[in-house]
Amino acid sequence: MPNLPPVTRALLIANVSFFLMQQFDGNYLIAHYALWPLGPSHWEHLNNGVGVDVGFSLWQLVTYSFLHGGDLWRGEIAHIAFNMFALWMFGSPVENALGARRYSIYYVVCVVGAAVAQLLVIHFFKPEDFYATLGASGGVFGLLLAFALIYPGARIALLIFPVPIPAMIAVIGYMAVELVLGITGTQEGVAHFAHLGGAAAGYVLLRLWRAQAMNRRD
Repeated sequence: MPNLPPVTRALLIANVSFFLMQQFDGNYLIAHYALWPLGPSHWEHLNNGVGVDVGFSLWQLVTYSFLHGGDLWRGEIAHIAFNMFALWMFGSPVENALGARRYSIYYVVCVVGAAVAQLLVIHFFKPEDFYATLGASGGVFGLLLAFALIYPGARIALLIFPVPIPAMIAVIGYMAVELVLGITGTQEGVAHFAHLGGAAAGYVLLRLWRAQAMNRRD
């Protein structure tokens, strides 16, 4: 990865490393570092059938983003493969534009924003649900939005519509699809509102930085 900017490279290495660790002790990592709903802890049986007391902890607002579903030995790598491809594709140009420090802050804000959105949706709309949320998608959706705002003239092709179109149109369309899927409950098991929460948090931060820059110029 010699041509990747440093933070994007570090994120890719960290995500892949944690995914590999999950193949050997995934239950422990999910029990302690995936994002669990707010409220009292629950006794859950994980994949190996072992019961463990799991519940929300503050550090999970970030750590969940380094864990992914799937089994490497069975070839089940779609979750991490999609996220890492998107991180590589959009993270590098966004980091080059923002710089390493702001890019790091931006990514963490998107990840936390996605986690908060997911926790609130479960708490207020699905209080009977108790399951772990994991994956870098919240941060990736934030990067997708940042790419569209920073490079509005760029053209990208999404998997759901593999024709190159302006980045801003592609992102707005993708977000609209996510909103519809979230409201209708389609694709159960996918945290659509977490994706939107990551993008929303990133948008607010970018607007804040823009306002600060304009005030300095004035």
